[in-house]
Formats: sequence, C-alpha cells, structure tokens
Amino acid sequence: MRAILWLLGAVVLGLALFEVTMQPSPGERAELLLIFLAMAVLAAVAAIMLLRWASVSTSIRVTLVILAMASFLIVAGALIVAANQMFLSSHDLTLTLVVLGFGIVAGLGFAVAVSRPMTADLRQMADTADRVAHGDLSAETGVRRRDEVGKLAESLDAMTNRLAAAEAQRQQDDASRREFFAAVGHDLRSPLASLQATLEALQDGLAPDPDRYLASMGRDLTTLRSLVDDLFLLARIESGTYPMEPVPVDVSELADEALDTLRPVANREGVRLRLHATGSVVVPAGPEALGRILRNLVDNAIRHAPQDSEVVVEVRDGTGATVIVVDEGPGFDPGFVDSAFESFTRADPARARDTGGSGLGLAIAHGFVAALGGEIWAEPGPGGRVGFHLPTGDHRSTPS
Repeated sequence: MRAILWLLGAVVLGLALFEVTMQPSPGERAELLLIFLAMAVLAAVAAIMLLRWASVSTSIRVTLVILAMASFLIVAGALIVAANQMFLSSHDLTLTLVVLGFGIVAGLGFAVAVSRPMTADLRQMADTADRVAHGDLSAETGVRRRDEVGKLAESLDAMTNRLAAAEAQRQQDDASRREFFAAVGHDLRSPLASLQATLEALQDGLAPDPDRYLASMGRDLTTLRSLVDDLFLLARIESGTYPMEPVPVDVSELADEALDTLRPVANREGVRLRLHATGSVVVPAGPEALGRILRNLVDNAIRHAPQDSEVVVEVRDGTGATVIVVDEGPGFDPGFVDSAFESFTRADPARARDTGGSGLGLAIAHGFVAALGGEIWAEPGPGGRVGFHLPTGDHRSTPS
C-alpha cells in the first residue's frame, strides 16, 4: 500500500513539473499522463515481483543487483519513450541506448561493490549467532556500522554479553548451591554422629556416667534444632514469606534488650558488653527481625572476642539508624569480608564447632536488613567491626 501511494505521488509530482516547465497542450498533457501511469504500473509490478523474490532469495547481494537492474530498466524505458516522443534520429537514439547500457552496467557494478561489505557483515553476524548457539558466549560480531545492520550487530553483541553474564551467574549459583548442601551435610553430620556414638554407648552399657551422656545428647539435639530453625527462617526470608509489618521501634531499646539476653553467654566467655547510644532512635522496622539482627551480630562478636575484652554496640542517629558492633578479636580477614554474609561461611576453614555456630547468623541478619530496605557491611580487621543501617520513615528520632 505504501509503495502504491509513493508511485501515485511520483505521477502527480511529474505532472506538476511538466505543467510548470513545459506548459503543455491538453493533448500532450493526456499523453504524458498515460505514459506516467504505464510506468507506475510497470514499477508496481516490478516491486511486487521483487518483494516475492526477496522473501525466497538466499542472497541479499542478488536481491540488490536485481533491484538495481529493475530501477535502471524503468528509467531506460522512460527515456526511450521520451526519445520517441521527441522524434530523435536513429543515431541519437542509438547513442542514448548505449549511454543507458553503460549506466546499467555501471549501476550493477556499483550495487555489487556496495553490497559486498554489507553481506560480509551479515555473514559475520550469522557466524557469531551460530557460535553463540553452540555455547561460545565469548563470540562477538566485530561489526561497527551506524546503519540498521550496525544496530542489529550491536544488539546481538549486547545479547551475547547478557547471556555470558547469566551463564557466569548460573555457574556461581551452582557452586554456591553445592557449597550450601555440603555445609548443611557437615553441620548435620557432626551432631548426628555424636548422638549415634552416645546412644550406642548407652545401649551397650559402656557409659560410665549416663546422666552426662544424656546431657551431651540434649546439647546435640539443641544444635540440630537450632540449625533446622535457622535454615527454615533463612528460607522464609529469601522467599519473601516471612511476615514483617514495619512499626516504629526504638533501636537503642532493642539493642539494650539484646545485650541483656546475651549477657550470660558473654559472662561465660569472659566478655563485657556495653551499649553506646546518645538517645532514642526510632525507625520503622519489624521488632522481632531487628531484635534477631542485633542478637546475631552481638553473638558473633562474643564468639570471636578474646577473654577479658569488651564488645561495644554503638547506635547512631542520622538519616535513619546506624548500628555498629565492635569487638577486640582478630576481625575479618580482607579476603573473607565479601563472603561474610553468605550462608554457612566461617572465617575458620576447619569449620570447627567450637569456633562458631552454624554459619547462618550473619546470613540471617543480612536477609532481615535487606528486607527492611537497609544495608549491612563488615570491615576487615584488626578488630571485629560489623554495621548496618536502616532508613527512617515518617518517624523522627527523639532524644532521651
């Protein structure tokens, strides 16, 4: 439809130019109208045939050559008709046809020359797409053009880069998943093996102090229950199914409660706990989630703090609440900081049970902080230093 409108517009424009420049008679006007209409019909037929040819052609170069030939033939036909109307001599008509033939040959050569780099770029893009389809995500087209072919090549390269990034992320996720299951198996195997050994000793009558063995089994069961609870909690956080309705909570008050809860553990380890807060800092958060974050961070600090040292919790007011937990231990290794909040990670490569919990405490804290719209970070040692920031809502901090 667009081609037909274009041809009709060309006929109208040609007639208008003829009218202005030649001031034709009615007979000449009618004769030229018939010539223009015949040429338009011929061009329309050529366009329809060319479109059908392009849909089945396997070479864009051949299509361009045929397009050039069709264009020149239409122009040649128009000139021949015009020459006959001007009653040119046979010598002049022959010269006109020779010039037209030269133009056709030159046009064909031009079409072939121009189409060669474009078809080479298209072949390069096809080869790149085939390499990507066979798994080579490092393939690039190498095509640099500013036309539609160049934009297509740019889109193809961008798609390949995204596929490569997605593949790298998939491999990283697979590695993390394998490490996760290995860590779960390790942390489940240790208490289960202890339970089995203790139970067999009791069954065989080899336990000199049954009460002590039963107490050991109780500790192992507590460890297993804690691990299962943490796994279930982490799964709910990551899936977004943990119910959490943010309400105004005082971070300083919750930090003080977390220290009171963990003070018996700290006393047993010979560690002092201290809260440093200038006042009440109120932010919208889930009280249970925020309390769990604080307890996990303080518990982690107690585990790594040396005896006769101090763990300090700083609560700062600003555009939200910032909490920093500081201990006097060796701190995070610089190579461990980036993975400190991943599930089942410990700075201790031996993963000894007496040097830490299940390795989920910081991961749970990270999940809760992210769910509350905040950020959490760890800083390299010496000295343990972990902090998080929660943004403020419509609730303002009030001094105590």
